[in-house]
Amino acid sequence: MRRHTRRRRIAIALALAAAGGLGTVAVLPAVAQESGPEADAVDWGACPDDVTGGDRLECATVDVPLDYDEPDGKTIEVMVSRLASTDTEERRGILLLNPGGPGGAGLSQPVELVDLGLPDGVTDAYDLIGMDPRGVGHSTPVSCGFTNEQGHPGNVPPYAVDDAAVAEHAAYAKSVAEQCAANDTEGLMPHMSTANTARDMDFIRAALGEERLSFFGASYGSVLGAAYASLFPEESDRIVIDSNVGGTALDYDAQRRWGSGFEENFQYFAEWAAERDAAHGLGDTPEAVQDKYFEIAERLDQEPVGEYDGRLFRFLVFVSLYSEDAFAPAARLWESLDLGDAAAADRAVDELDAQVATDAADTPSPYDNAWSAYLAVTCNDADWPEDLATYQANTAADREAHPMYGGAGANVNACAFWANEPLEPQVEITDEGPANVLIVQNELDVATPYPGAELNREAFGDRARLVSVDGFGHGVYVYGGNACALNTTTAFLLGGELPEDDVHCEA
Repeated sequence: MRRHTRRRRIAIALALAAAGGLGTVAVLPAVAQESGPEADAVDWGACPDDVTGGDRLECATVDVPLDYDEPDGKTIEVMVSRLASTDTEERRGILLLNPGGPGGAGLSQPVELVDLGLPDGVTDAYDLIGMDPRGVGHSTPVSCGFTNEQGHPGNVPPYAVDDAAVAEHAAYAKSVAEQCAANDTEGLMPHMSTANTARDMDFIRAALGEERLSFFGASYGSVLGAAYASLFPEESDRIVIDSNVGGTALDYDAQRRWGSGFEENFQYFAEWAAERDAAHGLGDTPEAVQDKYFEIAERLDQEPVGEYDGRLFRFLVFVSLYSEDAFAPAARLWESLDLGDAAAADRAVDELDAQVATDAADTPSPYDNAWSAYLAVTCNDADWPEDLATYQANTAADREAHPMYGGAGANVNACAFWANEPLEPQVEITDEGPANVLIVQNELDVATPYPGAELNREAFGDRARLVSVDGFGHGVYVYGGNACALNTTTAFLLGGELPEDDVHCEA
């Protein structure tokens, strides 16, 4: 079953990427921890064998309520990891981490950040706490039952060239929603939400015997951090939200922002490729590179090269804009498809995503859990349009306004057909509370475009400051290389004081 293999391998990048949206509704009540866990009730032990860097960590499971409206009812497990501070004089608390998603497993994140260069002062000041959020990984998992044979293309809707393409994908999206509902035999899916994950975080804080919780989250982690700081302002300590979705949910508005974000970020690649025209032959000016993009995409719409049609090509270019490290293999992919060489295109995609995918049919997909958790949280966090005409009209409008990728971001997904309505309103960001939210953002970020950071800055008001980086890529603090952003964020985590004003960091 070679077909769809590369679609699966690349799609995971987007299943774990965040983009999200806005909403203005009533603030949800925080859970009273009087009925929560006893302090210091966590029993630390060895981590599962498949946790990267697990030999440097401790792991434990915490039983949390499935439904916080019934705190004494059914429970599920959430697994956490710890890289404990060894400096008893400098230690000041816990720093809980989230890598994004929704659907991203985070048990290995403490080790990952340290290996990427997290300053020693931060590891002295905090126990780093990783987490597989509810429904994910080693926490009680959700599943739609995706298989390798099914060839599910991931959670980013495909580019739709016309209304008929939207309708065609709607039929598939409806089947996915029905599959997820049928496979949820334990009734976990309706309780997968950002609000409940934020409540889990506070439950864990209490179980660890901590009065307050500091947080660093990137991509979808920005949604989770914004929700926690709004639901639990007095329990929140120092909150860093990076690569901002905007708001406390991943919704249709955020998905549509991929169209404009693609075009802004593409220009960075186009300049790179134009400077290397002698090597790759994609055009000697940024404008020529953009023309080549449209030429290849439209040709593949009519005559695919192997499995590579126009939809997959546009998607792979979107993925390649996550990081400049992907530019060279992306350029080789363009060259291969321009020449009609599917085998060479396969090799270029292998460079874009080094993960090995299994080809066995009728076996569970290794991405089933990540895709399933992504859908559950996304669909439960916001009210998505349910009529096909809305998606067709918006896709047509965005395809005209942002012709490079607007036809994907506005397309329909399984949330239009989800089995349950959201169980509660979306969390509203509150500007009432301590001034303890630092927002960090690259000005060019294809997955979470810059307007998401501006939306969060406005919503938090005087509670927050914005650190804007004149840079490219998805991820700023530690994941990026900007010294100004690294220094500013580290100073906040260690000293607790926000900058007097918003900060602009030069590249």
